[in-house]
Amino acid sequence: MACTYMRNWSSIRVPTVASATLLTENLNSRVLVLGGTGRIGGSTAIALSNLSPNLHIIIAGRNREKGAGMIATLGKNAEFCEFDINDVNSLESALADVDLVVHAAGPFQQTENCRVLEAAIRAKTAYLDVCDDTSYALRAKSFMNEALAAKVPAITTGGIYPGVSNVMAAELVRVAKIENKGEPERLRFYYYTAGTGGAGPTILATSFLLLGEEVIAFNKGEKIKLRPYSGMVNIDFGKGIGKKDVYLLNLPEVTSTHEILGVPTVSARFGTAPFFWNWAMDAMTRFLPSEVLRDRSRVQEMVRLFDPVVRAIDGYAGERVSMRVDLECSGGRQTIGVFSHKRLSISVGYSTAAFALAILEGNTQPGVWFPEEPEGIAIEARELLLERAAQGTINFGSMDGGNKS
Repeated sequence: MACTYMRNWSSIRVPTVASATLLTENLNSRVLVLGGTGRIGGSTAIALSNLSPNLHIIIAGRNREKGAGMIATLGKNAEFCEFDINDVNSLESALADVDLVVHAAGPFQQTENCRVLEAAIRAKTAYLDVCDDTSYALRAKSFMNEALAAKVPAITTGGIYPGVSNVMAAELVRVAKIENKGEPERLRFYYYTAGTGGAGPTILATSFLLLGEEVIAFNKGEKIKLRPYSGMVNIDFGKGIGKKDVYLLNLPEVTSTHEILGVPTVSARFGTAPFFWNWAMDAMTRFLPSEVLRDRSRVQEMVRLFDPVVRAIDGYAGERVSMRVDLECSGGRQTIGVFSHKRLSISVGYSTAAFALAILEGNTQPGVWFPEEPEGIAIEARELLLERAAQGTINFGSMDGGNKS
């Protein structure tokens, strides 16, 4: 089925920066961005500054020179704080003086604690992370009672994917039920990023670490385990992207949307470009022992080895990114949502910033939530979140795919 997306989300137009900025001009909150000198954290800080100029943004990192560069970019409402997030005392001291902490200091794979979330709860500071690891996300959810007792709102997996993709899925399910299109039966996440998307070594490390994890998917309510980077399908991402091969990966939105949205069959696939990167990742899962791919220190060594080559190839591969979320309901009725952007390094910042602003504006209840939970992002706040996240998209909307042929 060809993808021509004719309808915007709930009548959302593809917005301009100015339209969203007007809604946040009175926010005077203090936001701490952990990993703010990195590609994802830095992009988030810039997007926050663009969307809400009166925010005071504190960039936290270990590189003072990079920090100074970020402050020069952000202007007078920004400052740099040098510390290591593994230093509990300095972390808690920094969190005590802010309204929200954005945890973008990944990768989250193989992290055995939720130190930042715990510190945020103790400091009674709102929390957001860009986690893309199932184990970490479920560990974060285990702090629900502590967050409720401290009246701290927290969202885990709140970036572009997972994050915006979860909200897209929640809206497809909600609208399908309202419009009586049948019971949701199958939800499929498809992601594509050219190269590393310009997002740096962290994304490369995340990709390698995910290759060491068995894929969790759900089929008619039953949890199944599959080999990573298997199950290739060719998907049409529509305007600006076209058809791309995508492969199974173990991503947290599969488990969370299955449980929260009640969809019995859920899976997630990812693909990249140039095409030979997909072949290389498939080969790694076949020929490297999984314990090597799960070893964070070994993976970091691999990243240092491959990073120069990846950077060179990224130069011509570009950094286009696309998400397609397919929902199939009883009777074969399909609804499709798409989100495509020319530059992941920019889009991930606006996506994360959209969650941060939603929390600051009071749309998140106390507790630890996934993005698709109405307590995490209130249903009435989803439209604005998607509008903010969609800054600069080349394709953004939803369509009724009709009955599956």
